[in-house]
Amino acid sequence: MTIQWYPGHMAKATREVRELIKRVDVVVELADARIPQASRNPVLNDILSERPRVLALVKTDMADEAITKAWQQHFEQNGKAVVLMNAKHNQGSGKLIQEVNRLAQPKMQALQKKGIQNRSVRAMILGIPNVGKSTVINRLVGKNQAKTGNKPAVTQGNHWLKVSNQMDVLDTPGILWPKFEDPEVGYKLAITGAIKDERLDFQDVVLYLIRQLHDRYPDALKERYNLPELPSEGVELFEAIGRKRGCLIAGGDVDFDQAAEVILRDFRSQKLGPISLEKPNDGPI
Repeated sequence: MTIQWYPGHMAKATREVRELIKRVDVVVELADARIPQASRNPVLNDILSERPRVLALVKTDMADEAITKAWQQHFEQNGKAVVLMNAKHNQGSGKLIQEVNRLAQPKMQALQKKGIQNRSVRAMILGIPNVGKSTVINRLVGKNQAKTGNKPAVTQGNHWLKVSNQMDVLDTPGILWPKFEDPEVGYKLAITGAIKDERLDFQDVVLYLIRQLHDRYPDALKERYNLPELPSEGVELFEAIGRKRGCLIAGGDVDFDQAAEVILRDFRSQKLGPISLEKPNDGPI
């Protein structure tokens, strides 16, 4: 699958982050709990250098709870500070603030020794498009100061916002990277909405999703689409769901475009239940 998705504003945003990182004490990297590995921008490792970093797994209400816990353990065992967040219900915000303050302490103590008193901790919020940065920030500041939306590219610039007298956060646009080394990353980002739908071949993306759900959550497919048994082949399962949902064209054939939109909408609106598309033991991406 080829996705034309890397517009100029993302290249510009990447350059700006390289400059702005010099002004922050801690980075908060947001990752989608449904795809904790695929939703982490590998370019950030170079950009962020040695800056202390908190990994916030967001949208935990949409992910499989047991698998999310496994990811938390996996990342912590690899030395990362991890916070689980459900910004919709304001869960994890307090923990995130605590972690940011903890990681900022060495820098703040160094500033105090230089005679710089009462300087706020500065945190940068980073992540891919549509991962929920603005929603998280609004929970942190307690107001709807950051624009939110259920599609990529809602945040167009960089904005400093005050969490408290002791902390400021920088909202940044979502950033993707120029090339997917593994095509599965592209599929997962497309499924979860990190890439604009207008750039997608819905049938190709949803066929990948169907195969993943068949292997990982077959009971969810059976229940949602009233299928006593699931065809083993992806295209046949795709067709069976389309027929169950009445996605037909003249002559009784399945309208796969319409069926793809139905299935993708069901996934994103949690009609299939909490779903995770990656496990820590799936191997590197």
